[in-house]
Amino acid sequence: MNYEEAMQYIHGTLKFGSKLGLERITELMELLGNPQKKLKFVHVTGTNGKGSTTAFISNILIDSGYKTGIFTSPYIQRFTERIKIDNIEIEPDELADIIELVKSKIEIMVKMGLEHPTEFEIITAAALEYFYQKNCDIVVLEVGLGGRYDSTNIIDSPEVSVITTISLDHTDKLGGTLEEIAYIKAGIIKQDSDAVVYPQPDKIMRIFKDECNKQNSFFHDVCFESLKLKEFGLGGQLFDYKDYKNLQIRLLGDHQLCNAAVAIDACEVLINKGYKIANTNIGNGIAKTAWPGRLEIINTQPLVLIDGAHNLEGGQALNAALERYFSDREKVFIVGFLRDKDYQHIMELLAGKARLIITVTPDNPRAVPSGELAEKLDRYSRNVKDGITLENGLKLALDSMDSDSMICAFGSLYMIGRIREIFK
Repeated sequence: MNYEEAMQYIHGTLKFGSKLGLERITELMELLGNPQKKLKFVHVTGTNGKGSTTAFISNILIDSGYKTGIFTSPYIQRFTERIKIDNIEIEPDELADIIELVKSKIEIMVKMGLEHPTEFEIITAAALEYFYQKNCDIVVLEVGLGGRYDSTNIIDSPEVSVITTISLDHTDKLGGTLEEIAYIKAGIIKQDSDAVVYPQPDKIMRIFKDECNKQNSFFHDVCFESLKLKEFGLGGQLFDYKDYKNLQIRLLGDHQLCNAAVAIDACEVLINKGYKIANTNIGNGIAKTAWPGRLEIINTQPLVLIDGAHNLEGGQALNAALERYFSDREKVFIVGFLRDKDYQHIMELLAGKARLIITVTPDNPRAVPSGELAEKLDRYSRNVKDGITLENGLKLALDSMDSDSMICAFGSLYMIGRIREIFK
């Protein structure tokens, strides 16, 4: 099996749907010899912020000298971004070999009359097998969807569970209330472990505390009161947190300071468990962290900002960043969304900031067609244009620019990944 054949096989399993539950992944990992039982993990879940928090923790561990596996989803430009060791993506031929092995075990499952694993279960199994084969010291494992019934929850008790912000997203699968979603996310808290939790409303924190009590796990409530922003600009931010002074991050937005604080607290749990992580490693790891597609400036002349805001909380973070960093610029928005996202509330919040809104159709079968999106956004702005394709929409935006303008493209990660590819 070569890389192209591996990709065809993975994507061909879309017909088996997206299903939560651990039955299929349990059988598959058994047939692989349960490589996950020979690894140590930091397990990360949440609605927003889990990707950048994963990146912060990973970079701190890498700077500390640990061989660090990193599993994230979705990808921005290349499939291999999802599986990395020390920030180096899995080689295409290595991925093909692993997928061929996983496929052989799935064929045994099917012959046994068992249900075929889903696409994400196959990718999870491949990643865990790869990290085991490469003798990773620790793996920072980002949940795909939810937590309790997500295939990444096949692992035993992690070194630390990390829970970022909870908001309404994927309500068709996770539940229609914050409490229901929090219960699903809390499922990554395991027996006799530790949980580091981003501060949330009391009713949500109670769910996490109750799960910790049930699992005899120690609850770590991150305190943002000691967070102090000292400097900010388009190049990044300088801040203090607890006894850590003059920390630098390249990521924009107040929420990224909070995500960095959560990552630091998670690493302090690891320190208490004997991991050799110095203050300098924390500072270096935070400073080195980049997270593509999140308030990322991909071009300066003209200024082009991309962001994966596809739910209301993400829209609020983008709104705050536009106020802080770009209040003096006229804005042209390029937007594209998937149908299951709360894009109308996002645009209700953001549309008034744009001189022009251009709608495009992301390359995904669940995408809202650009013409339909333009019609729906007409109620929020008097200047909405149907860009039809991404390339045409980008041309319309560039043609409308002057020296004081900026392009802000946000919504579907499939769309911003393609824009990033065009500019990079």
